[in-house]
Amino acid sequence: MRAKRGLSLDELSRATRVARPYLEALESDAFGSLPAPVFTRGFIRAYCQAVGASPEDALARFDGREPREPAPSAAPSRTAVAATVPATDGDPRTRSAILVSFVLLVILGVALFAVALVTQPAREQRVERTPPPARAVPAAAAPPVAAITPAPDAASRPIPPAPVKSPPMRPPEPVRPTPPSAPAAVTPVPPITAVTPAPSSGPRPWLPQVQSATNGVSTPYRLVARVSEPTWIRVRTEDGRTSEETVPAGAVREWVSNRPFIITIGNAGGVSFELNGRSLPSFGASGTVISGLVLPPEGARAQ
Repeated sequence: MRAKRGLSLDELSRATRVARPYLEALESDAFGSLPAPVFTRGFIRAYCQAVGASPEDALARFDGREPREPAPSAAPSRTAVAATVPATDGDPRTRSAILVSFVLLVILGVALFAVALVTQPAREQRVERTPPPARAVPAAAAPPVAAITPAPDAASRPIPPAPVKSPPMRPPEPVRPTPPSAPAAVTPVPPITAVTPAPSSGPRPWLPQVQSATNGVSTPYRLVARVSEPTWIRVRTEDGRTSEETVPAGAVREWVSNRPFIITIGNAGGVSFELNGRSLPSFGASGTVISGLVLPPEGARAQ
């Protein structure tokens, strides 16, 4: 059947999940190389299902694989037939009954083990929750009985000293309330603000040059700062946002706005500006502070 279906032993082994040596032993009737009959019957069923055959015939052949005496040529009597039929039919039934009993015992054992595992934590919790037995509190020891000494005679008693008369006590003087003093004036502490360089208040000789350099520029305005020395820059754009930082040397910053920029520079000599690609003149030497610089100036904007 396997050859007719064109199956090799390796393909049949993958289909049935049975090792190839067991398949070879089944095909060659090498029953000594097979495991217990319970497993071998399962191999036979898987083999028959893979080749599309009914496993009943093959199982019957496996169950009756013991050698038998050849039957006589004459027709057997009814008594012989009746005696042989229970022998051939009883062997498979006995094996099936043993197999079913074994499976039931295994299932019962697994069930008992599972019940024991489930009930074990509950027993432990009950034992833990059981309060410990109360300990007997020992009775408090009775205080020792003091020895009774006889009272001394009146003659031997010491004479107590005469009581000293103390001067009569005067009533305390009433306490007069003191007028509350005026609260001290609290001087408000001014809030601590960031320390920024003081702006220069001198003239701005570079303003005409800036106006001529930015004459006719139109929105949007694009401002580029190229820093050669560390300087502090604060820029305010059209939407009211303010960006300020200490820019290191060699850095480049860029801002874009539809309205003029309002700029404060902490080191005018350490930065150069470009507005819409036009270079602007220097606003002062190193260390010069420029505050409230409007770029582009009002006279240089395009109408």
